[in-house]
Amino acid sequence: MTPSTPLGTDLQLFAHPFSSYCMKVLIPLWVNGTLFEYRILDEEHPENMEELQRRWPFGQFPLLVDGDRTVVETTCIIEHLQARDPVGMRWIPDGEIGRRVRFLDRFFDLYVMNNMTVPVFDTLRPEGSRDPFGVAKARERLLVAYDWLEANIGGGPWAVGDSFTLADCAAAPSLFYADWVEEIGPARPKLAAYRERLLAHPVVARAIDEARPYRAFFPLGAPDRD
Repeated sequence: MTPSTPLGTDLQLFAHPFSSYCMKVLIPLWVNGTLFEYRILDEEHPENMEELQRRWPFGQFPLLVDGDRTVVETTCIIEHLQARDPVGMRWIPDGEIGRRVRFLDRFFDLYVMNNMTVPVFDTLRPEGSRDPFGVAKARERLLVAYDWLEANIGGGPWAVGDSFTLADCAAAPSLFYADWVEEIGPARPKLAAYRERLLAHPVVARAIDEARPYRAFFPLGAPDRD
């Protein structure tokens, strides 16, 4: 499946459908129906990666271009989208709820997503440069994160009550892939149910479907589910 790429818009997103962090940004773009040009990063479009690296020498993605402005880092991109479209979804509410949303956004990125990627990227290292100790510690921290979420996730359908927020944008791809690396399992029913609700959200489901053709590239082997 090739992502749609409307041209002539002010926004350009440099991204790949299989990237967890790209999914995090695609979700609010699609929920709000925001028009943007999808600059897919693949072998068939080398000019997109060249442009990305000109704009951001670290070469990380996603990267958003809004006119003459370049925005990097997923949370900053979503903040930018909210400021740009004040009538769209409030991804980061005001006040105490907003502070909780920001905390959980950081939690999912730092303690779930980042720990999940350690075993994945370690598999891509050349023989002799792998880090089994680091992988074991990352898997251990990932399970600690699951346990914390099981004990602290709210009682509503989403991370913070009834509204789908920035925290859920971070949670959806991180829990989607993390469960492939270390299963959440039946011992954490609240977290497992939350992941199931996230994957059933129509826009999250769209992100997962658009990434489906690339599952063979998952270094640990994608499970036959989800």
